[in-house]
Amino acid sequence: MINKHSPLPIYYQLEQGIKEMIEKGQLQPGEMIPSEREWAEMYEISRMTVRQAINNLVNDGYLVRKRGKGTFVATKKIEQALKGLTSFSEDMRARGMVPGTTLLAFHTIPASPSFASQLGIGEGEDVYEIRRIRLADGLPMALETAYVPCSLVPGLTEQNVSGSIYEFIENKLGLTIRSATQVLEASVARKLEAELLQIKEGAPVLLIQRNSYLQTGQPLEIVKSVYRADRYKFMIEMER
Repeated sequence: MINKHSPLPIYYQLEQGIKEMIEKGQLQPGEMIPSEREWAEMYEISRMTVRQAINNLVNDGYLVRKRGKGTFVATKKIEQALKGLTSFSEDMRARGMVPGTTLLAFHTIPASPSFASQLGIGEGEDVYEIRRIRLADGLPMALETAYVPCSLVPGLTEQNVSGSIYEFIENKLGLTIRSATQVLEASVARKLEAELLQIKEGAPVLLIQRNSYLQTGQPLEIVKSVYRADRYKFMIEMER
């Protein structure tokens, strides 16, 4: 794993070697890795060099530190292809995981000028504000806030929004969801977001805004989500 005559920095060689062990399954998710001292003795390198490699892997989401216990291989990230329009619940079921929701808030608010413009309704009209933590196998993946016109989706209840809103809209109301636009940005978790997602304040997150539309072209929703960057990644296929 380590070639001391290579022009590549030793910390980088160690980092890549551990990453390869994880990707090949030689180190399994949840498994504790050797200590800094053990790595240093194994390859006759300094603990500072080992620490730099481990820190990089923690920052990249390959490893996770547990206070008083050690450093462990992180749970594999969920990969979502940025093509096709599916709900969070559908994504998780397709991966053999159990989707879940913790409902934080469900009420109506008057549409701001910005929301009214994006949703194609009058300023001040009622919209549902739905704030939820989205779970996969009981683990928090994202903090999601959705805005939906009340006139378009009448009869929405707490029970409906505790599951898949898309399923309610399509199966109960008979509406067809056609398309959406998504904007992704990198950011860091603020205090409340970190508490709700069970991560450290300042940890990397992905900010996503999705605007969805019905078959008729009518805007359906605005969804603003904060995804854990250590558990979620997005994949784009491109052709020339």
